[in-house]
Parts: sequence; C-alpha cells; structure tokens
Amino acid sequence: MTSPTSSSFTRRAFATVLVAAGAVVLDACTGSGSAGASGSARPSGSPVTTAAASSAASGFNKKKYSTTDPASIWVVVNKKHPMQPKDWAPTDLVHPAVANVNGQPVRKAAGSALVAMFAAAKAEKGLTLSLQSGYRSYQTQVRAYAAAVAANGRAKADRVSAHPGYSEHQTGLAVDISAVPAAHSLQTAFGTTAHGRWLAANAHRFGFLLRYPADKVRVTGYDYEPWHFRYIGTELAQYLWRHKVKTLEEFFGVSGGTSY
Repeated sequence: MTSPTSSSFTRRAFATVLVAAGAVVLDACTGSGSAGASGSARPSGSPVTTAAASSAASGFNKKKYSTTDPASIWVVVNKKHPMQPKDWAPTDLVHPAVANVNGQPVRKAAGSALVAMFAAAKAEKGLTLSLQSGYRSYQTQVRAYAAAVAANGRAKADRVSAHPGYSEHQTGLAVDISAVPAAHSLQTAFGTTAHGRWLAANAHRFGFLLRYPADKVRVTGYDYEPWHFRYIGTELAQYLWRHKVKTLEEFFGVSGGTSY
C-alpha cells in the first residue's frame, strides 16, 4: 500500500475518472430506516483504541446498534471492513430538499438531518451549503474503481478510490458537502472556509461526524477530507464530540488502517 497522501492534482484526476465511469459523484476517496441489530465484534485485524475512547465508552451503550449490519446507522466501513454483503443497497433512499450538485439520494434519517443542518448554517451564519454527493451503489463503485485503475494503476487508484463494497457512500449515510457559491469543493482548503469551519464545529449537533480528520489518516485509512461527513445519529455524534473522540474505529475498538 502506498502512502495515503494524495495531491490535489490526483483528486481532480480521479474526479475525471469517475465521470468517465458514469459516476457523477466527484469525491476523492470513498464512495432512517432500520438502525440495525445489536452490536457484534469484528473478526479481523487489530482493533484501534485510545485512552480517550476507552474513557468515553464508559457508561455508553456501544451495542445499541450494530457496527457490522449495513442497515445500522453505526456500521463501520473502512479498508478492513467492507459492506456485508458487499453489494448491499439501502431501501429508504430519499432526495432531501437541499441544493444537490449531483442529484444523489441519501438515507431518510440522514436526509432529514441534512435539511436541518443546512437550515441552521443559513440562519446562524448566513452560509449556504449544498450536497455534493451522497449514495453511491456497488455497481457504480465497480466502474469507478476499474476506471481509476485503468487510468493510473492499482497503487495510485487505492490512494483515492475505495474498492467496490468498501465505500462509505454505499451506506447512504455519507455525504460530501460544498459551499454555495462553490469554493474549494472537494479540496482540503475547504476546511479553512467559513462553511468548512462551521461544519466542523456544528455537524455533531445534527448527528454527523467529520469522518476523515487530518490527524487520523492511519486510523481511518483516508486523507483529511473536510467535506466528508457521516451520519451516525445525534446520540453518538454528540457523545463523541463531548469526549473528544474523533473516529468510529477508536470508539468501537474496530480495526482500521491504510491497507486492505
């Protein structure tokens, strides 16, 4: 596995590859109904934990929802843990009433939370946000990953594109968010904008987690993506925020990393 660090040129190149593959989603790395059954342990890899995560977990019911059931709002999807089954698709996709660059749906609970979050950004700071990308199917990821490999080779493709079945976007709970008017869309500089800063400081209020923090690349397996948020529900998102735990891997003791 090569270094997970990728240049803005690589991100733009992969965006072009996605379009060529018939995928209108233009993010660089990954791509409610029933919240799922009770939690179950991950069978492979070494779990990731931190002192903060261990302390935070005390008194919190980490088994309320599953971390392996793809229908669960707490499902953990990364390079060690694919969707099970890999071609799973949500049954409660909706198109939220927000600006939507690529016209993609998300799961119902995530959509409702997105509407509320965008409204708050507008009311509190006068910021207008748009949904850049949402749900991506298994078949879309098959085409996108194959096109990335054909264009750049497997090693480089693995730096910017998830293997089919390993993309958070397939859960219908991951969203890429951009500013209106567009500014630094799908670029790390988005995190320095007023829109990016507001999201980083407030997404937890609405049940979202900044999924790929800058200082957790070795845990999540992906570069810093200040535009990529994952819906996990307000109970968990606010709990993680209060206890300063940044990743699902660390909180649930689930293995992660930069290699498959």
